[in-house]
Amino acid sequence: MEINNVNIVDYIGKTFKHFKGDLYLLIDIAIHSETDEEMVVYKALYGDCRTYVRPLSMFISKVDKSKYPNSSQEYRFQPYSLKSVK
Repeated sequence: MEINNVNIVDYIGKTFKHFKGDLYLLIDIAIHSETDEEMVVYKALYGDCRTYVRPLSMFISKVDKSKYPNSSQEYRFQPYSLKSVK
């Protein structure tokens, strides 16, 4: 699968912004052992820095604007460029 014409694998190690505002690090792409579905492994860059897994199709899905009309993002997770922390 692709984001902005870039293969999702090329985003491993990159930061993503969730449409609700938090930042996450894309760790890897995994395959569900029972269904062969592609899964995204990602880590929160806030709080206790939990690691999560969700289907790739959901990770790159569009935000439901009828449910979240005030969201400024088009997609649930979008690549995010970090500015210098200095």
